[in-house]
Amino acid sequence: MAALFTFELHTPYRLFYKDKVEAVYLTLLDGEIGILAHHEAITAPVKPCLVKIKDREGQWKTGFSSEGILEVAGGKTVLMADAAEWPEEIDHERALEAKKQAGEVLASASFKFEAETARLKLERADMRIKAWALREQK
Repeated sequence: MAALFTFELHTPYRLFYKDKVEAVYLTLLDGEIGILAHHEAITAPVKPCLVKIKDREGQWKTGFSSEGILEVAGGKTVLMADAAEWPEEIDHERALEAKKQAGEVLASASFKFEAETARLKLERADMRIKAWALREQK
């Protein structure tokens, strides 16, 4: 059996996930990362992404996480994110509309902060749509 560690994913509204796991994969600002037991301590910003969790039974679960902060320390991994959803919780129509609106704002942005905010919203919507598509694979 693989070594286990505690993984928690918190949002301002709920504890999205907390359990002992074998592995967690997600995307930091500078690329993808996999966390296993005994990982080196780090604190890093997370991009909107699919979070892949290998649970204690060896089963994979995938959900959406928005931007946040990841901390790995002392045998525990904690992700504090603005939002997190399982595929079946995602409102597909709302995600499509958010993607459309973000694209329109990005196309007409006059200021850098407008473009960066729209780009982040576009990224978030894209990841929510990808996560939604996974609901049928269960």
